[in-house]
Amino acid sequence: MRHNEPAEPEATIDMAPLIDMVFILLIFFMVTTTFVKDMKLDLERPKASSAVTASSKAIRLFIDRNGDTYLDGELIRVWLIQSKLRDLLSTASSKVVLVVTDEGVPAGKLVEVVDQARLAGSESVGVATKKEAG
Repeated sequence: MRHNEPAEPEATIDMAPLIDMVFILLIFFMVTTTFVKDMKLDLERPKASSAVTASSKAIRLFIDRNGDTYLDGELIRVWLIQSKLRDLLSTASSKVVLVVTDEGVPAGKLVEVVDQARLAGSESVGVATKKEAG
């Protein structure tokens, strides 16, 4: 009398949970990634050998060659910077403001914008530069 053993079932790998996990990770990384919005202005930034990397969460003010100031991609007058920045800083996690300016902008205009940013309540105001090579 022979004992018949049942045939072993074939081992398979179910790919559905793996695909689900990949999509969940993809969504997680897309949601948690922060994107820095730089305006499409043609700026020649000033050089500085002591430059450090700015926070990606900093609020950015742009000053172009003509002395026009931009905040959130919109042209803004200097006398409105303080009130608009105060609103942005009240909801922002980082109270840092970065002024991105052209090299040819007069120092008086830059000081005026930095002063308005400080009066709006920012903890730190920096000027974006292009680090010198060598």
